[in-house]
Amino acid sequence: MQTTAVMRAASRAAMTLCLGASLLGAMPAHALFDDDEARRAILDLRQRHDALQASHQKLSEEVRRANEENAQMRRSLLDLQSQIDGLRADSAKSRGQGEQLARDVADVQKRQKEIAQGVDDRLRKFEPGKVTVDGREFLADPAETRDYDAALAIFRKGDFAAAQTAFSGFIKRYPQSGYNASSLFWLGNAQYATRDYKEAINNFRSMLTVNADHPRAPEAALSIANCQLELKEVRGARKTLEDLIKVYPQSEAALAAKDRLSKMR
Repeated sequence: MQTTAVMRAASRAAMTLCLGASLLGAMPAHALFDDDEARRAILDLRQRHDALQASHQKLSEEVRRANEENAQMRRSLLDLQSQIDGLRADSAKSRGQGEQLARDVADVQKRQKEIAQGVDDRLRKFEPGKVTVDGREFLADPAETRDYDAALAIFRKGDFAAAQTAFSGFIKRYPQSGYNASSLFWLGNAQYATRDYKEAINNFRSMLTVNADHPRAPEAALSIANCQLELKEVRGARKTLEDLIKVYPQSEAALAAKDRLSKMR
C-alpha cells in the first residue's frame, strides 16, 4: 500500500511538470520578455519545475527503497516458510522414529516373554516330581524316571544281559535316587536269570541293608535263598528262609519260605 501511494504521488508530479512545460512552450517568444512580471512568472515556473523534478526524484528513490523492502520481506517470508517446512519434516521424522522405537520396544518385550516362557518350560523338564514305585513315593528328576523306565522295559523284554548293564549304569549315575532299591532288586533278578548267582546275592543284600522296609524286601530275601540253593548252599539257604519268616511273617514270601523249608527236611 505504501508503494502504491508513492507511485500515485510520482504520477501527479510528472503530470504537473508536463503541464508547466506545455505552458512554456505555448507562450510566444516576444511575450516572455515584455516586462518584469513575465520574467518573474518564468522564473517562478522554473523554480516549480525544479522543485517538482526534485520531488519526483525523491519519490522515485522512495519507490525504489519500498520495492527493495518488499523484496527483502518476500525473501524473509520464503525463508520463514522454508524453516516451518523443515520443522514439520523434522517433527514427522521424530514421530516416525518414536513409533518405530515403540514397535521395537514391543518386539523386545515380546521376545523376552517368549524366552522367559521357554526357560520356564525347560526348567520344568528338569524339576523333580513326585513318583510312586513299588508302593513308595519320592521325588525324582525327569531324567531318572526316563532312565529307570528304560532299564525296566529292557528287563521285561527278557534281555537280561542288557538289563544288567542298564540297571548297573543307572545306580552309578544316580547313587542317591529313590529308584535305587528297586533298581538293585531288578538287577539281582537279571543276574539270577543269567545264573550269576553270587552277584545277584550281593545286590539283593545291598538292597536289604539300606531298605529293609522296602515292599519288595521279602522277595529279595526269598531270592537270596533261591540263589543259595542254586549254589548248593543248603545250610545258608535254610538260615535265610528262617530269618525271612521271622522278619516278614505276614508276607507272601514268608509263606513260600515255609513251603521251601518243609520240602528241605
